[in-house]
Amino acid sequence: MSGDGGTMPGGEVRAGGRAGHDAAESRAGATTPDGPAAAHAARPAGADGHADPGPDRAQYGLAAVLAVVGVWTVVDSAGLGPGFADQAVQPGAFGWVIGVALVVLAALLAVATARGNRPEAESGEDVDLDQSTDWRTLAGLAGVLVATVALIDWLGWAIVGALLFAGAATVLGSRHWVRNLLIGAVLSVGSWYGFYVGLGIPIPAGVLDGIL
Repeated sequence: MSGDGGTMPGGEVRAGGRAGHDAAESRAGATTPDGPAAAHAARPAGADGHADPGPDRAQYGLAAVLAVVGVWTVVDSAGLGPGFADQAVQPGAFGWVIGVALVVLAALLAVATARGNRPEAESGEDVDLDQSTDWRTLAGLAGVLVATVALIDWLGWAIVGALLFAGAATVLGSRHWVRNLLIGAVLSVGSWYGFYVGLGIPIPAGVLDGIL
């Protein structure tokens, strides 16, 4: 039998000698530039082993759009005339709130983007990518919107709003026409009174002028 790194009779290598040799190789690999520590330090910054792509510029574009819309909403709200004398909430109040909220959201999105945050796709999103665009549905919705814009001054919001809701629901697949019209009428008349009485903002009454 030889020393710690030798062999025993029969040619068997002693366990102590092999363990010491492995430990020496590990220490050498950790201290030399070509060792595992250097290889780990040279890995890319990305968690998946790829280079960090940097901030998402599309999010900066969205933040800019939100900021522009928010500023425009605030400026436009400032130009609204005063409401009724006994009206606690003036017509421009909601515009100010919405505009300021949009500007704040734009700033938060820009800061999050600069920090490297990226949106993640929803794992449970129910979208069939193999299906083509349903142009018939899109054309139907576009037709309903065009008809709304063309008829609102004549028929008024109370009627056109009901037709807008019923038409959109029908295009999207609902076949309960009477129920759609009833729900649309409740929403349109309620929103008409909400704007006219609650906010002091007159919207077209159309043929129902003097009745509502």
